[in-house]
Amino acid sequence: MTTEILMPALSPTMEEGTLTKWLVKEGDTVSSGDLLAEIETDKATMEFEAVDEGTIGKLLIAEGIEGVKVNTPIAVLLEEGESVDDIADTSPAASPPKEKAPVAPVETAKATKAPAPPVRDGDRVFASPLARRIAAEKGLDLQSIKGSGPRGRIIKADVVDTVPKEAKAESAAPSTSAPPPPAMASGPAADAVAKIYEGREYEEIALDGMRKTIAARLTEAKQSIPHFYLRRDIRLDALLAFRSELNAQLEGRGVKLSVNDFIIKACALALQAVPDANAVWAGDRILRLAPSDVAVAVAIDGGLFTPVLKDAELKSLSALSAEMKDLAGRARDRKLAPHEYQGGSFAVSNLGMFGIDNFDAVINPPHGAILAVGAGVKKPVVGKDGELSVATVMSVTLSVDHRVIDGALGAKLLQQIVDNLESPMVMLA
Repeated sequence: MTTEILMPALSPTMEEGTLTKWLVKEGDTVSSGDLLAEIETDKATMEFEAVDEGTIGKLLIAEGIEGVKVNTPIAVLLEEGESVDDIADTSPAASPPKEKAPVAPVETAKATKAPAPPVRDGDRVFASPLARRIAAEKGLDLQSIKGSGPRGRIIKADVVDTVPKEAKAESAAPSTSAPPPPAMASGPAADAVAKIYEGREYEEIALDGMRKTIAARLTEAKQSIPHFYLRRDIRLDALLAFRSELNAQLEGRGVKLSVNDFIIKACALALQAVPDANAVWAGDRILRLAPSDVAVAVAIDGGLFTPVLKDAELKSLSALSAEMKDLAGRARDRKLAPHEYQGGSFAVSNLGMFGIDNFDAVINPPHGAILAVGAGVKKPVVGKDGELSVATVMSVTLSVDHRVIDGALGAKLLQQIVDNLESPMVMLA
């Protein structure tokens, strides 16, 4: 039985993708783990690996085709003993597109649900040769295993990661208590908007995957998250002096710390000092995290990424600086893996380098809060002794999800961030 290779979901938000480049050709023999193609998702260009072994019988989607829906057949894999002549008999729906990816057929939509039961012909169970060998070695009954491959076919991952039936039943049980998500409000229809500007010169720009995802997630965030905002001014003179001193000592190692590195560290330590605020919203519960995983907004051409610095409270300033430079560079090249921009409980968005004094950032769900950072500017300030002086002041705004963090708790978290930045040496203690 030939096997259809389907367009994979390479990120949780991916609904369609662009098949950028094939890394195999028809007739090539592949094994589990071999690279098959480069696919552009809603966030990045990623490599797609084979989950089975066999011979590439036919490539169904040409390079450069956009808008290929998840679970659409993109190639056909042949088992040992099969030939290209078998494809027409077993995969009648898998015909190559002429100009654009075809709409996913009905049976494809079913593949997005829980793994289908194994496909059987009489008493035969359809499984890959590799899966059969592993099952035999482990003494597994293929009749009792549900396949996650195309049309319920049992593949290597199904037998390697087999779990007790009880655990499968529990994890596969659909939730009946969660209410359906509220319908999102939509603006005027595209044709209606275009009609308003009829007779005026304009350029129509098609939405790519990233822009669609940003629009959907931030619309969801503003409509479903009860934001509130806390604002503070932070005096930076002590931090700027300390930073200059450290950079002079680190120059020989090629390390140059930025103000943003200190802000990331200050937020990570503040989440440890105020652990109740180190939390995310999870629908019907709150998840309180132990580590400080801090996301940082990185602007790229046409959108943004929020790579996550995990365990930021444990890392030195120089380690955070190096990791942030690496993540930002790969984000701009759209080379981040999903695990590098997913997760975290808190985010930092810094527009100070663009001369922005202050702004309010939108929370990236499921985060509990995000810190919007403005520019450090010289301002007159009144000292504790009542005397007027000039100081470098940075304005910040903490956007908070009221479902996760109440006002007093948010104020406590922001105070801790301020204390860390105004007394930077404490962060090294």
